[in-house]
Amino acid sequence: MTQLQISSLTVGYHYPSAAVQDLSLNVESGQIVAFIGPNGAGKSTSLNAISGLLRPWSGTIALDGQILTGRRPAAILKAGVAQVPEGRRILPGLTVAENLAMGAYIVGKQRARVALARVLDLFPDLAKRLTRIGGTLSGGEQQMLAIGRALMSDPKILALDEPSMGLAPQIVERIFEHIVALRGEGLGILLVEQNANIALETSDYAYVIERGRIILEGPSSQCAADPQVQRSYLGV
Repeated sequence: MTQLQISSLTVGYHYPSAAVQDLSLNVESGQIVAFIGPNGAGKSTSLNAISGLLRPWSGTIALDGQILTGRRPAAILKAGVAQVPEGRRILPGLTVAENLAMGAYIVGKQRARVALARVLDLFPDLAKRLTRIGGTLSGGEQQMLAIGRALMSDPKILALDEPSMGLAPQIVERIFEHIVALRGEGLGILLVEQNANIALETSDYAYVIERGRIILEGPSSQCAADPQVQRSYLGV
């Protein structure tokens, strides 16, 4: 079983003021782990450290025992951790097919063909739009494209940063159906999501972060029943 293990991670942008302090969390294959908290709590910062976009100040990041701490983003991607960034960040001037191909630069042609077939099976809307320019797609289609691009690297762990951002409720529901399908395929998913209701409904386990520190963790149903979570994030 694949496991991403984060232990005592401390990281920030301007030393010595840490954005995230002593963060520990685990993600296993076939599991969705929700990572929720208010804006500015350190969620995206944590994902950027896991993906190698930020260098941790202390702590360890490991995938199946292989230490990834401090490695370059391409090396972390090759090891099996792929991130879908907040705001999607597709290449708007390239076609859907070209955007997907960009996600496969670390794999060989055979693996890229297998990955493409998987992505188009998961997102049939993209299969119909391979020659469309990415910037002309709807918001929901662009989110599918961003997820598909990450899947082209054949990851073991997928880190999703705010996949529902800016999308209509019906589209959000479709995106999360795809996320659940990926869990069914055995992918481990770390889900940063501002919509705590759907995050806790969809996930298996959850961490709540405030001011850079984990204040609560446990099975998602247990976290959803916590009075503080209900008051702060679920509108109860």
